[in-house]
Amino acid sequence: MPPDKNTLGCGYSIPTGKTEKHMNTFEELGLSHELLKAVKNIGFVNPTPIQEKIIPAILNSEKDLVGLAQTGTGKTAGFGLPIQQQIDFLSKNVQALVLSPTRELCIQITKDLESYAKYIPDLKHTAIYGGADITKQLKALKNNPQIVVGTPGRVLDLINRKALKVNAIRWLVLDEADEMLNMGFKEELDKILVTTPQAKRTFLFSATMPKEVQRIAENYMNVSEEISIGKRNSGADNVKHLFYMVQAKDRYEALKRMADINPDIYGIVFCRTRRETKEVAEKLKNDGYNADALHGDLSQAQRDYVMNGFRKKHLQMLVATDVAARGLDVNDLTHIINYKLPDELGIYLHRSGRTGRAGKSGISISIIHTREINKIKSLEKLINKKFTKSKIPSGRDICEKQLFNLIDRMENIEVDEMLIENYMEVIYKKLEWLSREDLIKRFVSVEFNRFLNYYKNAPDLTVSESKQKREDKEIKRPVSFTRFFINVGSTNNLTPPRMIGLINDYTKRRNIGIGKIDILKNFSFFEVDKKFENDILNGFKNATFHGIKITSEISKPDPQKSRKQDSFRGEFKKKKKKKRY
Repeated sequence: MPPDKNTLGCGYSIPTGKTEKHMNTFEELGLSHELLKAVKNIGFVNPTPIQEKIIPAILNSEKDLVGLAQTGTGKTAGFGLPIQQQIDFLSKNVQALVLSPTRELCIQITKDLESYAKYIPDLKHTAIYGGADITKQLKALKNNPQIVVGTPGRVLDLINRKALKVNAIRWLVLDEADEMLNMGFKEELDKILVTTPQAKRTFLFSATMPKEVQRIAENYMNVSEEISIGKRNSGADNVKHLFYMVQAKDRYEALKRMADINPDIYGIVFCRTRRETKEVAEKLKNDGYNADALHGDLSQAQRDYVMNGFRKKHLQMLVATDVAARGLDVNDLTHIINYKLPDELGIYLHRSGRTGRAGKSGISISIIHTREINKIKSLEKLINKKFTKSKIPSGRDICEKQLFNLIDRMENIEVDEMLIENYMEVIYKKLEWLSREDLIKRFVSVEFNRFLNYYKNAPDLTVSESKQKREDKEIKRPVSFTRFFINVGSTNNLTPPRMIGLINDYTKRRNIGIGKIDILKNFSFFEVDKKFENDILNGFKNATFHGIKITSEISKPDPQKSRKQDSFRGEFKKKKKKKRY
């Protein structure tokens, strides 16, 4: 049946005074016997809210669709199942193109689609992505797949080689569109989209709806037929948002307490830079935690090794940058920890959306200092949810939690009678001089003493807002800034956060005061605390950005021109219009 005329396709219902009917089984959604058999085989019982809305809309309507949804809500099955059901097996053309931001997500989507098509042998899927042998992908495309899943860069490359023909596709899916734009794929997306037929249906999925995503929707989709699902820029309902306020020097100690108060933690710790990611992961490993790092300096083989360990839960904590973690599809995460808040607030939605999936609850923790309290307020407005200010667990709290966790483990351990029976007589004889109370104390202490010793005199790390403001006021001094020129700009995909990352990475310092950043088309300017001039000049000597050798020098004002114009060896006579951040 077609969608009710009183609804916007499958999204927000227009109030009619009638009770909305919910479909509780996949059978009610109109899927074929083969797909239903595969769904049952996978273990899907009931459709998620998004699947319940998207599947009938794609099957029964000709509208485009904008899906505003967090990752992990089941959208792959939402668009994959109805597209697979409508494939024309008489055609040899590629009929559906799915674009995703990363290699990992591309592979995951393809695996999911293949599992749905288990009982449709003639349905072929191909994954194409960078960092892999292109000759194998060229060969796979010659096998006439009906559905292609790919990353924007590799897809555009194969289109330009005329190996991938998308002029006859019937469906285009943009999965995690905001992430693709965050990763700098704007130009590739535009070039791909203009090569596709106008008559196709476009399904755009995004956790947030920034201006660039809206631009794609306006330019390449029929706005009057747009269908929205979910709430814009909204966090998942079953994720609890907490923040802890500490002094900057205590940030790592606070992280350890987060891990110790949650013995069964399984989560991702987000850092801003690769250097910070490495440092935090190394510290955690040295302190005995099951942790490892995921960052851009890893080879694909190293990355796969770390991710395999994390998926199998051999690692409890994965320390990662936002770029390295994009496209990861890991279920059952209990915690997301923002070791530092992201510069772009929309990224917080992607971070926190990795927990609390599939109806489970999750916790998103942010470790902040008082000067970031306004960021928390901005995030509350962005996700329309309140953050809970929490007190850093004390040593006593942690010891108590660890003690009872140990007791629970001992109580619930499975005893293999056959395995230990031969040793029991010797054990009884060895321990017969101990009373029941002494025996329990000693067994508990074997495991528990290190926590007692470590946290015996542990200080209170929580900082009150008023106290920190007083301290900040006392130590605050006027900062004199030096302005620098750099020979890369917006055409090289340089942004203020990436500029900050360059400064952190190449100076190997994180305490440099950074002032105004001006990104122009072909070059840029940035200000740093004057006392770090030599750190910038020395650190950027061998620096590169996206393969371009960086030239950086101190900007000296030309007295013949206004203060808003700088002269650099006569290379730039006029400043182009500034792009301010």
